Amino acid sequence: MRNRLMRGLWGVVWLIFFRPSPRPFHSWRRLILRVFGAQLGQHVHVYPNVKIWAPWSLAIGSFVGIADGVTIYNMAPISIGDHCVVSQGAHLCGGSHDIDSANFQLVAKPIKLERNVWVCAEAFIGPGVTIAEGCVIGARAVAVKSIIEPWSVWAGNPAVMKRMRKKGEV
Repeated sequence: MRNRLMRGLWGVVWLIFFRPSPRPFHSWRRLILRVFGAQLGQHVHVYPNVKIWAPWSLAIGSFVGIADGVTIYNMAPISIGDHCVVSQGAHLCGGSHDIDSANFQLVAKPIKLERNVWVCAEAFIGPGVTIAEGCVIGARAVAVKSIIEPWSVWAGNPAVMKRMRKKGEV
């Protein structure tokens, strides 16, 4: 019941204070997210049209950008490492349903993006997925299994490795 009340309150606050805030007001949106229990590092830019299901189950490292239109469906914890970018329209989906259950029982699993990950435009990251350090998940790619090869580039549905990339230091 507490979770439902918090989600209801968050929905009202998101609609009235978060969503209509001007694009440059990153510190205002960080304050709102922190009030609702999000753990945020330094220089986090969450844009106003980001949909977050439960800020209290969200941890974001430092120097991270979350673009407009991103959906963070964090029924289970979602953590985003330092120096990550989640581009417009991407969907981090921590919940689904058991299709073999008579009532389609809810299943929630955490998502983890390690340091220096770029989730490109409209990509989908499924429940229980970890993305290794330095990976790029290409535009509209679908990652439903963990990617353990650091500094690799993935694309397609389902996502397949296209190549390795140079390890960059930020």
